Amino acid sequence: MKYKKLGDTGLLVSELCLGTMTFGGKGIWTNIGQLEQDIVNQMVKGAIDAGINFIDTANVYSEGMSETMTGKAIKDLGLKREDLVIATKVLGRMGPGSNDAGLSRKHILAQADASLKRLDMDYVDLYQIHGVDPLTPYEETMDALNTLIQNGKVRYIGCSNHPAWKIMKANAISERKDLARFQSLQAYYTIASRDLEREIVPMLHDQKMGLMVWSPLAGGFLTGKYRREGNEDSNSRRINFDFPPINKERAFDVIDTIEPIAKSKGVSIAQIALAWLLHQQVVTTVIIGAKKMDQLDDNLKAIDIQLTSDELSKLNEVSALPAEYPGWMLERQGSNRKEG
Repeated sequence: MKYKKLGDTGLLVSELCLGTMTFGGKGIWTNIGQLEQDIVNQMVKGAIDAGINFIDTANVYSEGMSETMTGKAIKDLGLKREDLVIATKVLGRMGPGSNDAGLSRKHILAQADASLKRLDMDYVDLYQIHGVDPLTPYEETMDALNTLIQNGKVRYIGCSNHPAWKIMKANAISERKDLARFQSLQAYYTIASRDLEREIVPMLHDQKMGLMVWSPLAGGFLTGKYRREGNEDSNSRRINFDFPPINKERAFDVIDTIEPIAKSKGVSIAQIALAWLLHQQVVTTVIIGAKKMDQLDDNLKAIDIQLTSDELSKLNEVSALPAEYPGWMLERQGSNRKEG
């Protein structure tokens, strides 16, 4: 297992991160997973034994159950809190009231305390805003997050599911007001859907921010279960919950290219899809979640796969984004102004 700096900090996180969206199973999250505590404990132990030190959850996952089960697993296993990097999130609705959602100071401070109580911890290492709140000014949100750091409840802050321009706006506010800034972005990125590369990846490089990848297997589409012939198991996740959206014909082309590479190495399609992400410079950590231990074990093996330059070239070519403006114009105009 390799460890990388999270953004522009000295915090080292494992290149794979254990995702906890499958823990519990309540409300809409029953479509993702319904793991009970004994299996959760096994998964946390398996991840830690493999070298993972990073666990990601959120207050909305199974309406708080995921945080509770994560904290209990850590206690049950006797893990040292100081050896772990724990991340959680805030934004989604956690009650019926008008202020039980969003990124207001009131909601952020209340939910940070609620998350700490469920996790049974004094602090979280990374506190992330889970998306955009169109009602709350970023000045209010960033000030509230900074308060959590000053009070010792949070070590670093990050964001998730944000466009590049809003991240830049938030970081500019932090710089102007001398507040903590975002050190990471948690975002959807996969070889089957590389939209992130248009605007967000260049921004992450410029801002020295880390990237935490969610749904690296495109909501299960890259697990090897899906083929153009449509012979997948009726219980497969995408049959019941077709998310995130992808261009399936393009994704099938990707699978067709991955398959012979996977066969030549004696590994799974999922492992090659994960390995491709681990070969991308912008990626800090890839979040892996599972419904079964054998799925987790398979994903963990991706760290051992080395892709050759020829294999990467084939994978990059088949998954490349169609050219869009202004990207093609920037490339044309800047072609004679590159270093080296």
